[in-house]
Amino acid sequence: MISSLQADAFVESPGVASRLTVRKATMHDIAPILHLINSYAARGIMLARTEFEMSEAIRDFTVVTLDGQLLGCGALHFYRRTTAQMRELAVHEHAKTKGVGRKLVEALIAEAELYELDAVFAFTYVVDFFNRVGFHVVERGALPLKAWKDCVRCPKFQACDEIAVLRILRPDHWAQSEPQPWGPVMTSATDELIRIPVPRQI
Repeated sequence: MISSLQADAFVESPGVASRLTVRKATMHDIAPILHLINSYAARGIMLARTEFEMSEAIRDFTVVTLDGQLLGCGALHFYRRTTAQMRELAVHEHAKTKGVGRKLVEALIAEAELYELDAVFAFTYVVDFFNRVGFHVVERGALPLKAWKDCVRCPKFQACDEIAVLRILRPDHWAQSEPQPWGPVMTSATDELIRIPVPRQI
């Protein structure tokens, strides 16, 4: 947990980006990750998590720290042998605009590429950020049904306002996959919306 004095020191510290550490999470990170995620959940921005849920999912998580203090976290959760969801991406308010979010995305994308995934998707309120790191807006109905399993207990389940975004990592494999669960995709950077039919199977 970061105090206000530590936050002020962070903001004023020169060369912060070069001192950031990116690594896979450990069990010792559960408490600060929960504090970060649930602080956003209290504002209706993220879904609250429990210690039990975090213990089960901790291997999905990557964290960014500065001098041992956790500044941000994010998880890569697999849904298909070719697709994963980037979720629980959160950065402390005082650490925003310092490159923490970008480092988290880069690390999670590198992990997805290590597992030879074709694409990564996410649900977000910060579309501009995801656009800057290579994602495009897609139709919500195009995402795997299993991705919605956590939504049932969300207070916004009946009126969700998150935006679905997708980043294709291996266009050739994506286009040639059989069966094609996502349909044809327009990958031009100028497209505001990638229109993809609802998957034929999960």
